[in-house]
Amino acid sequence: MLKQCNLPVLSLLFLIPFSVAAQPSLAPHLEKKGGVTQLIVEGKPYLMLAGELLNSSSSSLAYMQPEWGKLSAMGLNTVLTPLSWEQIEPSEGHYDFALVDGLLAQAREQHLHIVFLWLAAWKNGMSGYAPVWVKQDTSRFPRVMEDGNPTPILSTFSPALREADSAAFAALMEHLRKVDATDHTVLMMQVENEVGVLGAARDHSAVADKAFAGDVPEELMQYLVAHRESLNDELRTLWEAGGMKTHGTWTQIFGDTERTDEIFMAWQYAQYVQAVAAAGKKAYPLPMYANTWLAGEDTPPGDYPSGGAQPRVLDVWKAAGAAFHGGLDMESPDLYASGFARWCQRYRRPDNPLFIPETNGGSAGAANVFYALGEQAALGFSPFAIDAGLHGGAWPNQETVLKRQVTLAESYHTLAALMPLLTAQAAGSVRGFVLDESHPAVDFTMSGMTVHVRLDSIFGHSAKNGYGLILEEGPDHFLGAGKGFDVSFTPRDDRAPHIGLASVVKGQFENGNWVAGERLNGDETDQGNSWRFDSRGMSIERAVLYHFP
Repeated sequence: MLKQCNLPVLSLLFLIPFSVAAQPSLAPHLEKKGGVTQLIVEGKPYLMLAGELLNSSSSSLAYMQPEWGKLSAMGLNTVLTPLSWEQIEPSEGHYDFALVDGLLAQAREQHLHIVFLWLAAWKNGMSGYAPVWVKQDTSRFPRVMEDGNPTPILSTFSPALREADSAAFAALMEHLRKVDATDHTVLMMQVENEVGVLGAARDHSAVADKAFAGDVPEELMQYLVAHRESLNDELRTLWEAGGMKTHGTWTQIFGDTERTDEIFMAWQYAQYVQAVAAAGKKAYPLPMYANTWLAGEDTPPGDYPSGGAQPRVLDVWKAAGAAFHGGLDMESPDLYASGFARWCQRYRRPDNPLFIPETNGGSAGAANVFYALGEQAALGFSPFAIDAGLHGGAWPNQETVLKRQVTLAESYHTLAALMPLLTAQAAGSVRGFVLDESHPAVDFTMSGMTVHVRLDSIFGHSAKNGYGLILEEGPDHFLGAGKGFDVSFTPRDDRAPHIGLASVVKGQFENGNWVAGERLNGDETDQGNSWRFDSRGMSIERAVLYHFP
């Protein structure tokens, strides 16, 4: 699902009753705890240390059989794996769930969980995974039109397509309810994949042109009015530029630009995907999300899938969910772009918990997972092509790929050991960070103290990058994990006593129990002045502070 491109309120309260209250008590579901939304599995909070398979890997049980053990050894607890509509419903009304059952059985052997990706009407904006009986019937299932010509993209303006897609997804969810309601191997569902129009800003079929010339639907306008103070800045600016009208055509409300085309398509795709998700949830109400191919700030719609849940149109997707009782719990970024932290901040909203379903692995992933889970309370983190290089000789640069996966595995194993502590924390009691030479330090507040985190430096040598998290376990007691940084504490009140390190102990968790190792001092703590995490290897450490005049 990785691609080349130029990259530079519906309140959760509306969704949680729909996705939680109707579920069996132990089914995977979302719960809000203070300012944090958590995935609950077997009655306990759960963080997905995940990876997404290559596009075609899971189409073959024989291919996948030897992969599960390798994925488990990397520290994964969850695997994101595609399921294509063409394999589930090869002929209309006839379903084949042999692949589903086989994948579930293989995952269970390694005690791994699954997030299934429903590749149906669209994948990467295109329609390659739809069944042949859909592709060849352009009368029932029309295509997006560009310059008077049909494209390979199925059109959202097809009630028959929405009905067929929804029926197949509902059948899949009903099957999962029957075969997995006790084991709970499947944690969540992705509905479609990176939807939107490629090649143009919108569909130019006759039915699409007619809808675009008509009024903006009342449901969308009501949402904008009700949420005007919290709308995305760019969407609100477009609306304000037109005088914040509450009735009118798409161009009268938002202006005559490609951004209006994108808003128009966002409404069409959002209605469709929300409807498919809702049909599936009616059968088996697992958490559900839609993923998004991110655009550069100045990239014109159509160079990326126009209508997908970009931050600028995220409110349009929320409006569709609110208006039509949609089944999505969140919209999520496929985050390969630079500025990882900024993208996380744009998708984590009170009505939208953060999940990273696709991203870079290797050293970048090994660092970014600490920020996503520690700082942004993400439900999970999932680098793409996690199985690349595992299958003997599959990739010519297999040795390089495996080395990069070892780096990610180091972070995953560390975070797995910390999961009970991470999931028990309240908002603000754990902070994650990624540092490099362009961003060498960060400050934040914990327990009335300023916590200074910077790239580790000793004897004139500084780390080039560092990453990790700091977790407050109690008054003056902290746990840290990561590599390549050091930490110091100062009081926010100049009149307060100074702060020193009473002790620093390196250790590890075994079966949830802390096993103390070296007690660090001297050079390892810069003579008691800083809490250091060496850049040569990952460590877990506990620090206790003291106060003096």
